[in-house]
Amino acid sequence: MSRSHVFPRHTKSALPTAVAGDGCYLIDAKGKRYFDGSGGAAVSCLGHSDAEVVRAIQEQVAQLAFAHTSFFTSEPAEALADLLVANAPGDIDRVYFVSGGSEATEAAIKLARQYHVERGEPQRRHLIARRQSYHGNTLGALSAGGNAWRRAQFAPLLIEVSHIAPCYAYAEKPDDESLEDYGLRVAQELEDEILRLGADSVMAFIAEPVVGATLGAVPAAPGYFQRVREICDRYGVLLILDEVMCGMGRTGHLFACEADGVEPDIICIAKGLGAGYQPIGAMLCSKAIYETIETGTGFFQHGHTYLGHPVATAAGLAVVRALLDRGLVAGVSALGDKLDAALRQALGQHPNIGDIRGRGLFRGVELVADRETKTPFDPGLAVAAKIKKAAQEAGLICYPMSGTRDGRVGDHVLLAPPFIMTDAQIPEVVSKLELAIKQSLPKG
Repeated sequence: MSRSHVFPRHTKSALPTAVAGDGCYLIDAKGKRYFDGSGGAAVSCLGHSDAEVVRAIQEQVAQLAFAHTSFFTSEPAEALADLLVANAPGDIDRVYFVSGGSEATEAAIKLARQYHVERGEPQRRHLIARRQSYHGNTLGALSAGGNAWRRAQFAPLLIEVSHIAPCYAYAEKPDDESLEDYGLRVAQELEDEILRLGADSVMAFIAEPVVGATLGAVPAAPGYFQRVREICDRYGVLLILDEVMCGMGRTGHLFACEADGVEPDIICIAKGLGAGYQPIGAMLCSKAIYETIETGTGFFQHGHTYLGHPVATAAGLAVVRALLDRGLVAGVSALGDKLDAALRQALGQHPNIGDIRGRGLFRGVELVADRETKTPFDPGLAVAAKIKKAAQEAGLICYPMSGTRDGRVGDHVLLAPPFIMTDAQIPEVVSKLELAIKQSLPKG
């Protein structure tokens, strides 16, 4: 094989070449099949060979491949926006299409700032987020994220963002505190930080309804987001929910925040919106925010070349229609319960499994050196990296990560399989993950 000129994510890894997709499986150049147990990065919700989505892309690219949004709108963009708004929570009324999750976060942050400026409150400049979160890799999104490992070398370039505690009951809730009381206590950190910064100086709070890559499928405690919403309303702070990973049916609702009974001002989506068939994301905002811009300058001072790309939005339209029309979102909860039960049966009593958690087909397994004390493994053991390699060798794609606790220590595995998986495939996922964990943990 000739020397590659592709700049890879890791220069010292020799990766197999994917050449085909078949339902829940990816196939490499040697013919080996891999069950895509994490949907890449919670992307491939429809698997890798959906005929309807492929046909929609082919038809759109043959009719209209590209029209810049400073000159035209397009039929698929309009139709997809209508469909998303019709199914969105609360007062969500407008959709701003981008090419991925990081772009959606950047758009959300900038819209929050412009909204307050146009309302005559230019002093609102502070953004509050949470530790152990992830909102994207562009500099604004990375600033919002609380993933210490990802932020470290770029810290001098990042904008100032306050980070309060995550709602991470397994590691941070005392045994003598109820789950509800814990949720309310950590939500109170938001009000405390708003008051510390200045009651009229905060523009927005951003959070993941179910924390994805950094914590490994951690839902909030009951009542947490309702309390957050109350605090935001009291101080005129916009609530931005990042559903890039946990949204679009992944947790059993088209929009993940529905499970928490909370209505955000801005929502960021991507990944499952295009299901991997096209790169697409979106920032959705409330009618009130849009009308503030519309009746003010009339111009959102932000933009990208591929906004509202006709082929990408055609793919997104086909994906969302498939999720809704085929009943796939409704089926995610039942499949997720079965996957959870299988994980608990196989791993629930394992001495190095500290927690099994998640919602729908978004599941996390946290690994520990000591189950009783919840002590993480020494990061030098590289447990997550070893599990990823062993699982792939076994024919399972999963999403292990390190730094779960604080960006340095802690390991977890994230599972986010396609919604089209069957009950019969659950044992394959669990048995291969169990084997990978067994092969990767330190002996003795």
